[in-house]
Amino acid sequence: MNIKDGIDRLPGGMMILPMFLGTLFRTFAPAAPAYFSGFTEGLMTGIIPIIAVWLFCIGASVHFITAATVLRKSGTLVLTKLLTAWAIVFLVSHLIPPEGIKTGLLAGLSVLAIVCAMDMTNGGLYASLMQSFGSSEEAGAFVLLSIESGPLMSMIILGAAGVAHFKLQVFIGAILPFLAGFALGNLDPKLRGLFSPGCKLLIPFFAFALGNTIDLHTLLSPLAALGIALALAVIVVTGIPLILADIVIGKGNGTAGIAASSTAGAAVANPVAIAAVAPQFQSTAEDATALVAICVIVTSLLVPIMTGLWHQQFGRKASPLQRLPRSKAPLGPSKL
Repeated sequence: MNIKDGIDRLPGGMMILPMFLGTLFRTFAPAAPAYFSGFTEGLMTGIIPIIAVWLFCIGASVHFITAATVLRKSGTLVLTKLLTAWAIVFLVSHLIPPEGIKTGLLAGLSVLAIVCAMDMTNGGLYASLMQSFGSSEEAGAFVLLSIESGPLMSMIILGAAGVAHFKLQVFIGAILPFLAGFALGNLDPKLRGLFSPGCKLLIPFFAFALGNTIDLHTLLSPLAALGIALALAVIVVTGIPLILADIVIGKGNGTAGIAASSTAGAAVANPVAIAAVAPQFQSTAEDATALVAICVIVTSLLVPIMTGLWHQQFGRKASPLQRLPRSKAPLGPSKL
């Protein structure tokens, strides 16, 4: 049976399907973890330690030299995404109360949901799109996009926007697994080879545990419409600056900007992870998780379509040399 091939046909399938399975348990058998107890309970509820190991593996997979090279060529996408997310969070923090919106059409929306939806790009989706529509340098931005993974950047943005204040030891504790993996992976290539596969290997496990925090009734509530609206906002609000940055700074045609305007599947875990170290967000974490999950699904479906359309319209422009008449083309060395 080609189970994995079937899962891979769904954008973000290795994250979405295990998470959906966990959601079914939480919705229809909420007592299952306590009933089975033991290792099964740990697998269903141990999202924090699983994410900690996942962050360590991500750190081990990032090669310092490679990251520096890619930064010179296409790191502008990462910086643009983070700065845009910070600007939006800074703005909405003056409009949305810390406990989120409780009534009306926007009930369930919070600063936590917005930052987690906007600050992380789906690196795997981006890399696959740029392999088809971009250059190897643009596709290589996947390395830097991996640095966005986990709650670290969300915490930095929340702190810089004045929404939350994290104690130094809490902040260090959030980034220590990543830094430890980064150090070991760069000190010994064999350790990088050992731990790097964990980046993909652990995704279905923490996705399943994450699903056990989501009640399907929440996803079928008015939050669904709000989540779709938030997903469209992610594409538009982050996509426009990314396109401009790719054209003006990156000297591209904007295709990479569109491809980076998604929400990462791993971002679904951020509300819970942040609430674990910042109790002031616990009241909004559940709704934020549901909203971000919807953003992942919607952006994973729309961004590839929009990237293909953009590339078809603007990405196939001939170079100046190709546009020159053949008789006026510069002579090569052999004709001098």
